[in-house]
Amino acid sequence: MDNMETPLRDEPQTDWVYCCGAITEVLKFGSCQLQSGHNKVLLLIIPGNPGVVGFYRTFMQTLHSMFGYRHPVWAVSHAGHCAPPDSMDMVEDASSAEERDVFGLNGQIEHKLAFLRRHVPRGTSLVLVGHSIGCYIILDMMKRDPELKVIKAIMLFPTIERMAQTPQGKVMTPVLCHMRYVAYLPLFLLSLLPEGLKASLIKLVLGGIRSLDHTVVQPTVGLLSGDCAANAMYMGGQEMKKVLERDNVTIEKHLEKLLFYYGATDHWCPVEYYHDIKRDFPHGDFRLCENGFRHAFVLDTGRQVAKMVFEWISVGLRT
Repeated sequence: MDNMETPLRDEPQTDWVYCCGAITEVLKFGSCQLQSGHNKVLLLIIPGNPGVVGFYRTFMQTLHSMFGYRHPVWAVSHAGHCAPPDSMDMVEDASSAEERDVFGLNGQIEHKLAFLRRHVPRGTSLVLVGHSIGCYIILDMMKRDPELKVIKAIMLFPTIERMAQTPQGKVMTPVLCHMRYVAYLPLFLLSLLPEGLKASLIKLVLGGIRSLDHTVVQPTVGLLSGDCAANAMYMGGQEMKKVLERDNVTIEKHLEKLLFYYGATDHWCPVEYYHDIKRDFPHGDFRLCENGFRHAFVLDTGRQVAKMVFEWISVGLRT
């Protein structure tokens, strides 16, 4: 009987909700509804940019199974980064979304807090797992809402400071901040292509990745539909302008809950940033990748990174 049930409980559910007026995709492994008073532990993934939850499917599935399916593992997309079903629009109220600037960096932080208020009971214990700009968002969430019951926050390849000064930032800042509209035309033309052709093009572009996780292909197809990529680029432009100095006050306040994992060859977060933060917080948990994982680890090493994350947080979650 157990053998029959295991595949079913390891199948994810996708929910589409409006949060802060913008379309939001929620990928869920495990309990789809959390109830108040059950002291549930929720592992919540805050993605990088693009904030497409489908990229994290293998990572989440591995985490869920390694915890013996005891703890739900959810991921919440960034507002407007996932193509909505045909029955839904990108936004409920365009004027309200524009007023809130929900697709901007500040709007995305408020979007995650609003999601927690609406969909997660207040007493739920949270293990937050951030990737790239998701780490910056987590730090700001903890700053804005000190009552969040965060028991651990894992920061994977964290872009939490001086983004425009990084090697990749120097290349992308002109594109995202000054030439963004030039890129909209080719994105629009790509969105008109048949889904099958888009998938073939994506496989061709990613063909150089030897161990490519093919579950990322379809989410990438969705990213090239409608306004998703444009929203991701808009957010990226704000990251270059707003992610400046590291938030040392928040890091100091929550240091014992935080674990940072830096890439050894990460062009979005140079190794010098790892050495700087380790020097400034000698008692913190800062780790440097020894496995050659890329910044966009979901492309080929989602399973391996999930196994590491499991080891880091499993001791405190064993029942």
